[in-house]
Amino acid sequence: MVDIFITYEGDLHCNATHGPSQARLETDAPVDNHGRGAAFSPTDLLATALGTCMITVMGILAQELALSLGGTTVHVKKHMTAAPPRRVARLGVKVVFPAELAAKVEADARQRLEHRANTCPVRLSLLDGIDVPIEYVWTS
Repeated sequence: MVDIFITYEGDLHCNATHGPSQARLETDAPVDNHGRGAAFSPTDLLATALGTCMITVMGILAQELALSLGGTTVHVKKHMTAAPPRRVARLGVKVVFPAELAAKVEADARQRLEHRANTCPVRLSLLDGIDVPIEYVWTS
């Protein structure tokens, strides 16, 4: 169990503190939903959680395989519904591995890394109503 402490600062702006580490982050409502867009929105954090969870669990497996994922990038593109109710409709993900890594990772290890990302805790927690297309690019 982890405690997250959130303080509403007013004007649709919040400060959140991670209990164990005391790390802090701010959120703000997006411009298209009455906010200033001055920080991550709550739904931006959902997209961020997905991408960072995917690369983190791949990183754990990579360590077990004596590989380094350094230089790997993850781009998550969040799409909101056009019609009410407002919600995340799609989180498109693109994972790009650097050429030097792609050159030394066998097909079996690639499949294992991709499976690990596809079954990360955040991905498994998302509702089926959110489209999550994932593209893996093994640069060569």
